[in-house]
Amino acid sequence: MSIRNLGALFAPTAIALVGASNRPGSVGAVLARNLFGVGFVGPIMTVNPHERAIRSTLNYHSVSELPLAPDLAVIATPPDTVPELIHELGERGCRAAVVITAGFGEGERADGKALKQAMLEAARPYLMRIVGPNCLGIMVPHRGINASFAHLTPLEGDVAFVTQSGAVATSILDWASARGIGFSHVVSLGAMSDVDFGDMLDYLALDPKTRSILLYMEAVTEARKFLSAARMASRNTPVVVVKAGRSDAGAKAALSHTGALAGSDVVYDAAFRRAGMLRVGTLDELFQAAGTLATGIRVKGDRLAILTNGGGLGVLAVDELADVHGRLAELSEATLARLNGVLPKAWSHANPVDILGDARGRRYADALEALLAERGADAVFIMNCPAAVADSLEAAQTVVETVGSRRPAVLTCWLGDGAPAEARRLFAAKRIPSYETPEQAIRAFWHLSSYWRNQQALMETPPAISDAINIDRVGANAIIDSVLEDGRSILTETEAAGVLAAYDIPTVQAIVARTPEEASEAALQLGFPVVLKILSRDISHKSDVGGVQLNLASCGAVAKAAEDMLATVRRAAPGARVDGFNVQPMIHRPAAHELILGIAEDSVFGPVILFGQGGTAVEVIGDRVVGLPPLNPLLAQEMIQSTRISRLLHGYRDRPAADLESVTLTLIKLSQLIGDLERVTELDINPLLADAAGVIALDARIAIRADRGQRKPFAIRPYPQQLEQIIETSNAQRYFVRPIRPEDEGALVEMLRHSSPDDVRLRFFAAIRSFDHAFAARLTQIDYDREMAFVAMPLDKQEIFGVVRLSADPDKEKAEFAIMVRSDMKGTGLGYRLMEQILDYARATGIRQVFADVLRENHAMRQMAAELGFSIQPAADEMEIVTVTLDL
Repeated sequence: MSIRNLGALFAPTAIALVGASNRPGSVGAVLARNLFGVGFVGPIMTVNPHERAIRSTLNYHSVSELPLAPDLAVIATPPDTVPELIHELGERGCRAAVVITAGFGEGERADGKALKQAMLEAARPYLMRIVGPNCLGIMVPHRGINASFAHLTPLEGDVAFVTQSGAVATSILDWASARGIGFSHVVSLGAMSDVDFGDMLDYLALDPKTRSILLYMEAVTEARKFLSAARMASRNTPVVVVKAGRSDAGAKAALSHTGALAGSDVVYDAAFRRAGMLRVGTLDELFQAAGTLATGIRVKGDRLAILTNGGGLGVLAVDELADVHGRLAELSEATLARLNGVLPKAWSHANPVDILGDARGRRYADALEALLAERGADAVFIMNCPAAVADSLEAAQTVVETVGSRRPAVLTCWLGDGAPAEARRLFAAKRIPSYETPEQAIRAFWHLSSYWRNQQALMETPPAISDAINIDRVGANAIIDSVLEDGRSILTETEAAGVLAAYDIPTVQAIVARTPEEASEAALQLGFPVVLKILSRDISHKSDVGGVQLNLASCGAVAKAAEDMLATVRRAAPGARVDGFNVQPMIHRPAAHELILGIAEDSVFGPVILFGQGGTAVEVIGDRVVGLPPLNPLLAQEMIQSTRISRLLHGYRDRPAADLESVTLTLIKLSQLIGDLERVTELDINPLLADAAGVIALDARIAIRADRGQRKPFAIRPYPQQLEQIIETSNAQRYFVRPIRPEDEGALVEMLRHSSPDDVRLRFFAAIRSFDHAFAARLTQIDYDREMAFVAMPLDKQEIFGVVRLSADPDKEKAEFAIMVRSDMKGTGLGYRLMEQILDYARATGIRQVFADVLRENHAMRQMAAELGFSIQPAADEMEIVTVTLDL
């Protein structure tokens, strides 16, 4: 499920409270007080078998006695009663319930999980949505709804807060109330038996009352649904999350370095980054983010101008700005000249702009006007410390007057306890963010600039992959089949190298030797110096048991090292089967960097990819990042740049830069590998040497499973290559049709530019003269789990002649289509064939209805819709638009 019936939850016309009470201090009494006390305009009906009235309102003894069907029921009765109550309410027509009651498997109650399942099964026939159980409740201030047992009702505002913890909800309500911050929704999800974070993000992203979303999260349930919803919401709305439960307990049994990270907090980090969400570390930061977002200000960069009446304060702010990787704005000559004209000669003549301790309001106003006009600054941070010769409140009033009705990116910090209190109230009243310390303000600026960066990243167009990737899936699967037939789940190094080679990842030539004598002969064949490694199907980390010897320069040295290695390994791993040795040439690349790349499976988000600094001390160094596949060049480059070693890879002193394109391409090849080889569970390449000449894998470790179909799917659906095909139109023209890709942006814009203005208007319902990046990116960067767009291209050109798209609602029951064929290709039958393709896709994915709004004057589209069996009806309240609908 997704947003189905959430309207009944958050916009009900009638509410039932089952378990209402008159007993002071009881949950039922607090729920009744909150529901009746905040101005809900519809009927509120209470149910209690033992009471005549609740809060002077007629009470009903059972659900069957209710005079009308409630849209929303709030349930606070013993857990044993809840499944039957859900059934009764569903029969009456109720479509949503908030289950306050605990005891559904979250504690020690043995039958709790069975009760939860019974509750869900009772709700299913009626498509009834459930929040909880074991939750605080929900609050929708602008509708007068407080269906919770919180100690207060929040103010009305445009920040939505969704939490798994009721205690966190009451804490943030208390904090926000004292600061005049309001909410559009406050939702305590509790045990998330039904409604979860993905559902809430889908709903709130479309809610006109919500301008920002805060999440307190302990766990994600359905990863793909969550990420699809989060990516959609984050495109238009700031989403800030604090994640509790930073634990790597699930990694204890991992066989690889990458596997040791699966299930850990770094995977959540990767998911939040990929979705464009802003993660903060503490509740205090979440509170501060709530206050900042509630003001509605936004920034478009990370360059900050600082205005202060104290030089020391400016230094503190600059230090904190450096810590969060922000930048001091460089003031232009024009701005410096303007400031010189209005400030005393002793001002700092630089950013931070220190206007001295005797600065009165007029000086603040003049300096602020100059900084607001500075194009090199993305925001202005204004500070004030109390001074005997200047009035802090007057300075604040002047700042407010200077800002006026504008909404510039201005943050303030009036330090102290007594004197600044009134100034802060003044800023709050004008929705100018204010903070108690410079550190808090700089952190808030980081929140805003991070959100901006996330939006930029979501909209970037990746380049096409420059090098062709030669993949041998059949060869890789043959190696895996052979290992499984041998009853093993770990590949030897030779077998692992074969899998990498099948995916075009450079590896070191190796010869397998069974005895020390054969190892000596192999070394002579390869040429000295060589590396000798133990070959064992039972040893995962060879260096841990003395199974690696480097730089052997003679046949005698190789034979002696092999004999010593056998003895050492037998002592360190007496039960391990030894199959011989791997002999490899000693790779001498003194300017190369050791990297680690890997893949693993996370229990929540499925396959993940690792990148970082490699070598034997990889755990100690801890310089690594995790990403979610599928990867494109931009995402791979972002992973690389997130590590400390990336600065070394760019070169320094006499050490040339590494071939970053080869490193990027290797990550993309691993992304392809993990998509193709479902039986691979863990893989490490450590080290992968990278220098100016390219990359080469010196060692690899791969773990596999026997059965396909056991792996969690990608959290983000990869490009559906299986949908590529050749089609033929009625005039015998053949086209290559495939799903749209982000890198199609340029070709799509060219198609639109080669179409007539009238055809563009008929498609987009508006005259569009400029097809900018933001416009094109929204058409080409789609979520394949919820959307599909097919492009039609000639077989011999990389041009787009037509596009058809389908956008499903979060429930995937209805989908809106749109189609456009380049003007010079109209009348060829291409549009009809594209419509057939998208309708076939809709049927295959279970969509029940396809529809579109069409301009009445678009006769060609209306005729084609009629031929395909669509019904055509005038759109509600729209004289110029008709709606075409097809039930599948």
